[in-house]
Amino acid sequence: MNTLVKTDFNFPGQTKVYKGKVRDVYTITDKYLVMVASDRISAFDVILPEGIPYKGQVLNQIAAKFLKATEDIVPNWLISSPDPVVSIGRMCQPFKVEMVIRGYLAGHAARTYSSGLRTLCGVTLAEGLKESDKLPTPIITPTTKADAGHDEDISREEILAKGIVSEEHYVQMENYTRALYQRGCEIAAKQGLLLVDTKYEFGLYNSKVYLMDEIHTPDSSRYFYKEGYEERQAKGEEQKQLSKEFVRRWLIENGFQGKDGQTVPHMSTEWINEISERYIELYEKVAGEKFVKNPLENIAARIEKNVTHALANIKE
Repeated sequence: MNTLVKTDFNFPGQTKVYKGKVRDVYTITDKYLVMVASDRISAFDVILPEGIPYKGQVLNQIAAKFLKATEDIVPNWLISSPDPVVSIGRMCQPFKVEMVIRGYLAGHAARTYSSGLRTLCGVTLAEGLKESDKLPTPIITPTTKADAGHDEDISREEILAKGIVSEEHYVQMENYTRALYQRGCEIAAKQGLLLVDTKYEFGLYNSKVYLMDEIHTPDSSRYFYKEGYEERQAKGEEQKQLSKEFVRRWLIENGFQGKDGQTVPHMSTEWINEISERYIELYEKVAGEKFVKNPLENIAARIEKNVTHALANIKE
């Protein structure tokens, strides 16, 4: 399959390269970042062996759209998106935590709750909740940002006690997180969706807190369909959702949760194409516009040309 799973660029002024689970980040003159959204897919902090056609384009274009739609709330790193799978932005000094916010009991929170625990990242959850129930108020459940391996749940108190983030900056991040989630919920509602949970990453740029990375994509967020939500909850039925959770469920059903000794199950061509179509469906539903498939030929040459041109024309 013609997917972008590996990159090896040498852009003008390039000083560093960081290969993440999904994105490859190229540092330019220690001032700018070129973030390439690959077609790799990860689950349980493991990169799966096959790429997903158009996944990088979906992620990059949703993120660029929502960064633009929230820049009145918090300044963000994005300068331009010169290619369907590339964003160029300011290099920030990242905080070593990810701000996860949850409006519903789903995913990791639901799995924790069903195990009998009632506290998640220092936040106490009420008794009697069912999976996918709306929480009385959205809760922030941070995680550490691991350079490798698994991110770990952490509480606000631990973050401050360990000095991972100063109290002043953490309070700012909390306020931004709640405001961004509120905006995300409002945009989702117009599209007939509920923004279930999501995560944000922040960093410092010129001593100010900036929003980094990507927001409200299927890799960082979970959406339910609004229509029929109440009826499904009342009947105890599974919610219809747009997220990467269906990939996690498939892996769990096939005996894989990222634990030592477990092997990633075989991904058939049909399954890979289904994942791709689900990502495209999510784009169209979340963005409210038709997804235009970019050609899958000569991806690397196209990226190199577009990025080189964009870097030569940065004005700031």
